[in-house]
Amino acid sequence: LTYQVASSIAADLAANGVNYNLAPSVDVNSDPDNPVIGVRSFGADPARVAAHGVAYIKGMQDAGIATAAKHFPGQAAAVADAHHALPTIDVHRSTVRARELPPFVAAIQSDATSVMTSHLVFTALDPDEPATLSSRILHLLLLDELGYDGVLVTDALDMQGASGKHGIAGAAVRAILAGADLLLLGSVDGEEHCAQIRAGVAEAISEGRLDVKALEAAATRVDKLRAW
Repeated sequence: LTYQVASSIAADLAANGVNYNLAPSVDVNSDPDNPVIGVRSFGADPARVAAHGVAYIKGMQDAGIATAAKHFPGQAAAVADAHHALPTIDVHRSTVRARELPPFVAAIQSDATSVMTSHLVFTALDPDEPATLSSRILHLLLLDELGYDGVLVTDALDMQGASGKHGIAGAAVRAILAGADLLLLGSVDGEEHCAQIRAGVAEAISEGRLDVKALEAAATRVDKLRAW
């Protein structure tokens, strides 16, 4: 049924000229007090979330619509809203691996065309930065350990969980340094934010903080997604 629903949504998207769907949420709904995931989650059982997430991804991608498994490494255990604050999840690393990661592992094995990051601090993985800005979480865990080689897209950088501390341009540079390929913006001030990000990235390159090769590698992965 999940496959059929995803196929039906994909047909509607294609009919309207849309080829990239920032879904599905494969967050495991482990805390019912979570204020943002809710019914977007397939449930509280990692195995069932993984199974339905894969079915959704296949239903979408078989119809030619790219997907984004989100919000890595999992957002449904937070009780704060990253739109307005920086949530922290303080659980043991083994809990993250057993509870949050299985749906993402399944999504990767099912060739999800992209994975979206979360603006949450997982103290067991990186006590200093949210996942979107953390090379420990994105590069070492997702890319190196889990072997993901597709496009990595951030959640919206205008959310306080990402830009509240560093500003929109600072968050963008840090996200690229952490391993992100695509920078997602919200629905407000998009043109202004894009200009700020371009200026911030150019400055980071000129100062030697950001290697242009990182941008070229990101562009290559995005080109591959565009061709797909």
